[in-house]
Amino acid sequence: MAKKRALITGITGQDGSYLAELLLEKGYDVVGMIRRSSTVNFERIQHIQDRITLATGDLMDEISMINLLREYRPSEVYNLAAQSFVQTSWAQPVFTGETTALGVTRVLDAVRLVDPEIRFYQASSSEMFGKVVEVPQTETTPFYPRSPYGVAKVYGHWITVNYRESYNLHASSGILFNHESPRRGLEFVTRKIAHGAARIKLGLDHELRLGNLDARRDWGFAGDYVEAMWLMLQQDTPDDYVVATGETYAVREFCELAFGAVDLDYQNYVVLDERFMRPAEVDLLIGDPAKAQAKLGWKRKVSFPELVQMMVESDVQMLKNLMR
Repeated sequence: MAKKRALITGITGQDGSYLAELLLEKGYDVVGMIRRSSTVNFERIQHIQDRITLATGDLMDEISMINLLREYRPSEVYNLAAQSFVQTSWAQPVFTGETTALGVTRVLDAVRLVDPEIRFYQASSSEMFGKVVEVPQTETTPFYPRSPYGVAKVYGHWITVNYRESYNLHASSGILFNHESPRRGLEFVTRKIAHGAARIKLGLDHELRLGNLDARRDWGFAGDYVEAMWLMLQQDTPDDYVVATGETYAVREFCELAFGAVDLDYQNYVVLDERFMRPAEVDLLIGDPAKAQAKLGWKRKVSFPELVQMMVESDVQMLKNLMR
C-alpha cells in the first residue's frame, strides 16, 4: 500500500512542527511549504528536516499552490500558514487579510482545480468568537471577532464551509483554542511569561512587562491539538470542531505558575505596561470540546500546570545552554 502524503503549509511554525512529527510517526511522506524568503526559520523542524521534503509556495500566489499540488499530489493538505499574531494584525491589517483570509481561498481553489479528492484542514481560531455571546463556546456559537486577525479567520472559516458545500470537498475546520508549547514564538504572552520567568531566575532580567493580566483563556498543549487535526481528516464526512480543554485561566494565573516553577513570586517582577493592551480586548474564551471528544475520540493529555512547567523548564535549559 502506497504511503500517504500530506502537505503542511506553515510547517516551520509551532503547530506545523508538531503535526509533521505526528505524521512522520504515522508513516506519512511529509511535504512542508515554505516561502521563498531569506528569513525562514527552520529551528522548530531542524531535528526532522532530513525526513521531510520542503517545497516553495506562497499563500499570496494561487499559481504556486496549484503547481505545488500538481507536483507532489498529496492526499491531505493542512493549511496552518497565516499571519498568526493577533497584536501584529492591528499594525498590518491588510497583510493579515491577504494571508489569513484570502490565502485560504487560494489553497481551496487550488485543491478544487487540481484534485477535489484531497482532504483539507483549515486552522480556524477561538479568536473568531471574540466578544463572546455565550459561555462556553461551541461549534454553533456566533462569531464576534475583535481584531483584524479574528475577522480574517472568520473569512477563512466560512470560505472553507462554502467550498465544502459548493464543491463537495472534504474540507474541515478546527476551531482551536489557545494552544502553547516550548516552541511558541516569543511574541506570544505565554512564551513571553515562561521565557521572562526563566531569564529573571537566571539573573538576566529583573522585570517582565505585560498587558491585561485579567484576560482569561482556554490553554492547551499544541502537541495534543495537532492530533485532533489529523483525526478530522480521517473521518468519512468533513465537519467543524472546537478543540479546547473546557477550562479557563487568567494571564495572572499563568504568571503565578510560571514564576512558581522557578520558586519566585510573580508580583515582585511583573509590571503592567499600557503598550501591551489591545485596542479591543477579548476577555473570556473557553471552549466546549464535547463534539471532538465524542466524534473524533480526541482528548487532551497535558494539563495546564504541566504545560506551564514544561515551557518554563525548557526555557531555563535553553538559556543555560546559551550561557555556557
